[in-house]
Amino acid sequence: MKTTPVTDELYRYVLEHNPPLDPVLRELVEVTHAELPDVARKQSAREQAPLLAFLVRLIGARTVVEVGTFTGFSALAMAQALPADGKLIACDISEEWTAYGRPAWEKAGVADRIELRIAPALDTLRALPAEPHIDLAYLDADKVNYVAYWDELVPRLRPGGLIVADNVLFKGEVVNPDAEGDAAAIRAFNDHVAADPRTEAVLLTVADGVTLARRRA
Repeated sequence: MKTTPVTDELYRYVLEHNPPLDPVLRELVEVTHAELPDVARKQSAREQAPLLAFLVRLIGARTVVEVGTFTGFSALAMAQALPADGKLIACDISEEWTAYGRPAWEKAGVADRIELRIAPALDTLRALPAEPHIDLAYLDADKVNYVAYWDELVPRLRPGGLIVADNVLFKGEVVNPDAEGDAAAIRAFNDHVAADPRTEAVLLTVADGVTLARRRA
């Protein structure tokens, strides 16, 4: 096994050698941890912001869908990477948590690129046009619905488009065949992705595990 254990020191080194978070992203991280300490873990890891922005730019994304927005950190990172006429549809059910994101999006000058839809994400996804039109989707919401979200997103993904799924290692609990709850849901999701002929996917040990899946032509 060649995976390097990530110590606190090594993690700081990684952050120092990634593109730095801009002041608005940094402030949003700080506000989230200060105001919502009990649930701040729901925020995507700091190293995921430059990764998501990199992927948006890499594939020339113009239409992005995010399932699970929380306080708007990942949405902000992706919106900043979109062209001026790009659009990000952010799906969440919490007015309270997403309220932290709105002023940050305004402050960063990308609020016009983000359309926040407060509703069950499955309802939002099913209301989207059925034809392939999504360039990139980021999945970071309730784990029990990951498979359902996937099955709504894949047909709407344009050939060569990406789905990025977070928490696919679920704190290491996915290796437990007797896992229950969210861990069991992620195990089922990982198996579902691996068996889906419509996509090619890789599972990476980034943060709590990230899957990158590309829609086949």
